[in-house]
Amino acid sequence: MNDKLKIFLGGITLLIVFLVFSSAYIVNQAEQAIVLQFGRPVRLVQEPGLKFKIPLIQNVIFYDKRLLNLDPPAQEVVLNDKKRLDVDSFTRYRIIDPIKFYKTVRTEQQAQSKLAEIINSSVRKILGRITLQELLSEKRTKIMADISSAVKNDATQIGVSVADVRIRRADLPLEVLQAINARMKTEREREAKEFRAQGSQEAQKIKASADKEQTIILADAEKQAQIIRGQGDEQAIEIWNKAAGKDVAFFNFYRSLEAYKKSLSNGKSSMVLSPESDFFQFFRKAMK
Repeated sequence: MNDKLKIFLGGITLLIVFLVFSSAYIVNQAEQAIVLQFGRPVRLVQEPGLKFKIPLIQNVIFYDKRLLNLDPPAQEVVLNDKKRLDVDSFTRYRIIDPIKFYKTVRTEQQAQSKLAEIINSSVRKILGRITLQELLSEKRTKIMADISSAVKNDATQIGVSVADVRIRRADLPLEVLQAINARMKTEREREAKEFRAQGSQEAQKIKASADKEQTIILADAEKQAQIIRGQGDEQAIEIWNKAAGKDVAFFNFYRSLEAYKKSLSNGKSSMVLSPESDFFQFFRKAMK
């Protein structure tokens, strides 16, 4: 009898321990909890500490109450001027109404998916009304404020408060960038060819001008040389004439010596002359 009582009391003790442990739960500082009874929310717990629920009948789900990040994939947006952009945005949000959050999206993963749809829709709607030039101008701040306002308004439907929405970057699609780069490369090559052609043409002009100037300078120099040479010859003739007039015999003697020197200096030269020729007059005088 005592053994049966011990077994019964032990079972009761285990049941009590089980009920106590299954009825207690802890909410930490970064969490908020919803107590569900048969799948329906019956209580919201936002204060941290040890809490209790009805075991087996109630269960608890926890949501983060800190500021959360959402970084959806970049999306392609068509602007009002038909320009296409790959827009990469990020969002900071917080769960402020856990019960509405539970009723609409249930889990944080589904909430992020729904919030990404809201952000993408708002970004497309706002950017679809502006041009690329406006996006790159001082209007960018107002555009971001409009996007953030639209997202905040729609996010309240799922119990979420959006703290901020920012566009990290907005780039042209890869194929557009490649086409632009190819067009820019072609344009630069065309400009380079034009510059080279202009440089070659200018070089030809400079070379032609230099050749013309060289020809003129050489012609002028040759002209001056001929003039100076003529003046020198004229002066030489005058000097010779003056010298010859002072001593005609010596002048004739000197001219004959010059003639002898020029004609007899080349051993291969030969002349046929009469011994009585005037060419040999000074030889005959020297022999007498």
